[in-house]
Amino acid sequence: MEQYLVATDIINFTHPSVAAKAHELAIGCNSDTEISRRCFEFVRDEIRHTGDAKEGVTTCSASEVLEYGTGWCYAKSHLLAALLRANGIPTALCYQRLNCSEYEKGIYCLHGLNSVYLKEFGWYLIDARGNKDGVNAQFEPPYEKLAFILGENEYDLDEQYAQPLPIVVEALKTRKNYAEMVWHFPDHI
Repeated sequence: MEQYLVATDIINFTHPSVAAKAHELAIGCNSDTEISRRCFEFVRDEIRHTGDAKEGVTTCSASEVLEYGTGWCYAKSHLLAALLRANGIPTALCYQRLNCSEYEKGIYCLHGLNSVYLKEFGWYLIDARGNKDGVNAQFEPPYEKLAFILGENEYDLDEQYAQPLPIVVEALKTRKNYAEMVWHFPDHI
């Protein structure tokens, strides 16, 4: 479990603003499940999804996502991991390969989400991408209610990662805005 509790340059929960937000979200909670729900709902509802907003900077680290209030699904998963890890809750990064035709016809890309270890339920998948028409991710353990139902040629990557995939970090660090990212989503074949 130790690897899912580590702070890094990307999951930088030791950054003062991230540490303060993690502490604030945990106030009044009596369990890891309550803290996880509150952190999930904050990232899902209060941090804009860059693709939905169709504007803004491309963020990568948890502190950047919090500062700018926006992030692609991958970046939002970095912030969620940081908030949960700061509260001592093991959190992994997970990915799905999805059809990304809402942005560009015929392309596939990775989608970032998290798995959190809840003492009452074990590993539990959560997707703080952000809800919109046709997307309704919820936190209802033990039932997983993710943003997307997998379709033809779509799949979950089998691993839980302690760190973001290098291809994801590269895309987030080299694509500075919505227009650049839409043409260069990270993918896994």
